[in-house]
Amino acid sequence: MATFLFDKIIFGPVKSRRLGVSLGINLLPTQAKVCSFDCIYCECGFNPKEYEEKVSLPAREEVKARLDTKLREMAAEGQLPDVITFAGNGEPTLHPEFAGIIDDTIELRDHLAPDARIAVLSNATMIHRKPVFDALLKIKDNIQKLDSAFAETVKSIDCPKASFDLQRTVEQLIAFEGKVIIQTMFIRGSFKGEVIDNTTEKEIAAWLELLKQIKPRQVMIYTIARDTPVETLQKVSLEELNAIADRVRNAGFDVQVSG
Repeated sequence: MATFLFDKIIFGPVKSRRLGVSLGINLLPTQAKVCSFDCIYCECGFNPKEYEEKVSLPAREEVKARLDTKLREMAAEGQLPDVITFAGNGEPTLHPEFAGIIDDTIELRDHLAPDARIAVLSNATMIHRKPVFDALLKIKDNIQKLDSAFAETVKSIDCPKASFDLQRTVEQLIAFEGKVIIQTMFIRGSFKGEVIDNTTEKEIAAWLELLKQIKPRQVMIYTIARDTPVETLQKVSLEELNAIADRVRNAGFDVQVSG
């Protein structure tokens, strides 16, 4: 299926299924995906096996300048965003100046768009780094991926590019002390001859137990909405998502469903 890359540092605003009117920030290259996961459902496609040309990350100063310009333009039009969202072509917390960029964004938000939230969509692979962890505690919507309670399922769906310790990641998610939103993509299908399904009773029950340990302030559950690099994946029905959501609510958590 066709996938796409974000071709700008600042993109949008777009209407997000989960966040409202979102102004995006892409801290990765505009011509290639760079990520610590290689999720089989990623709308940006798979990580390149090799890069056709040298790629670089935008400098902290450039990100701040471009965000400043865009927020001023939106303010002049009377259309400020509901949320400023770090997403883009891969994992935003891989940027070596991520913590400083968060500080800059908070400063600009407070001055130019005080009602806007700041969100980070992350796969949780860098939260063991203290500067990243501390920066995420400063924002309203610290959204971290947890697609399964089983390491083998994470390996099959999220395809970590380096060693990934699920237990250590869960411990770090617990350390946020509730100042975290857990985001889970539910899919089924097949990939490389292997059955893919994180909606089974075994999967859901174990995932709920992890939620009880992490105690997030909110849980976001969703399924495929755009093209993916793997054509053998199936969208989970809204009815099924709502059934999962009911179990999350019964466990005491606020939940948002995007079908």
